[in-house]
Amino acid sequence: MIEFVLGNALIMILIKSFIAVGIVFSLPLPFTWIERKIAGHIQVRPGPMRVGFHGVLQPFADGLKLFLKEDIIPDGADKFLFRVAPYLTLIPYIAIFVAIPVAGNAYLSDMNVGVLYVLAIGGLSIYGIILGGWASNSKYALLGGLRAAAQMISYEVAMGFAVIGVIMMAQSLNMREIVEAQGGGILSWNIMPHKQLIGFYIFLVAGFAESNRIPFDIPEGEGELGGGFHTEYSGMRFSLFAMAEYAAMFSICAIGTVLYLGGWHAPHPALDVIPGFIWFIIKVVCFVYIFMWVRFSWPRYRYDQLMALGWKFLIPLGVANVLVTGLFIMLW
Repeated sequence: MIEFVLGNALIMILIKSFIAVGIVFSLPLPFTWIERKIAGHIQVRPGPMRVGFHGVLQPFADGLKLFLKEDIIPDGADKFLFRVAPYLTLIPYIAIFVAIPVAGNAYLSDMNVGVLYVLAIGGLSIYGIILGGWASNSKYALLGGLRAAAQMISYEVAMGFAVIGVIMMAQSLNMREIVEAQGGGILSWNIMPHKQLIGFYIFLVAGFAESNRIPFDIPEGEGELGGGFHTEYSGMRFSLFAMAEYAAMFSICAIGTVLYLGGWHAPHPALDVIPGFIWFIIKVVCFVYIFMWVRFSWPRYRYDQLMALGWKFLIPLGVANVLVTGLFIMLW
């Protein structure tokens, strides 16, 4: 009987894992098209229009092109690390979804230390970027990898301080319990001014830096590095880095939804008739739109500006937010 129960539990875990991996791998297909359309409308142009209705098949054409391209490995490169690096960048962002609750009972693992797991696993992706830059045997790729390492160290600290405020408010590291602590309507969400609005701002800015997206895409730096850490990559290995960027953006948006936007909770109890996972998806999509909107509206920071913003502004602001949150909890 015990073996039967364990077998069924293992089967359910495998099914949920395949679904999560399938979702992450399919994200670039709709999001590349949506991002190009958003860019087109922001820049007063139509965007993709040729492949399919309004260019809806353009992502499939791009995927086919990358799949058929020759996979080139530079002379002098460390071939093993060069091949492995894209997977090391992508896999941690897939593993993050193990601890993210989409609805009250829709999650792969109800971890007591879910927040700690998410922060720890998300930080591992930097190893793939550093190894990819170093193994390429290219000065441009190496500089991109070093930039990514410095950026991750700077903004991971700020993100950690932002998340500490949420943990203090919920008195738990369990992501499901953090969402449940925000039940009862939008006034209970951590994004509200009397909760963790400052922490949300720090998390949002650090999320842009963690996902290497404009205005913090200096590890790629097309203008001065020609692509940065993935300069020498081509074909499907290049597409893995692109998938990792979208998976990073989506995972940060999902984590932000859980920590600050009430997760699967509706803005008002009267709207609870709509399933929780629908609210979760709506919030994540709105979060993703912010990332795309900023990409086509802000210029890239200089390297010194990026470091100054992280160490001189965000980290002190995060420390102050933790102190104020502690004082608030003591008094009320």
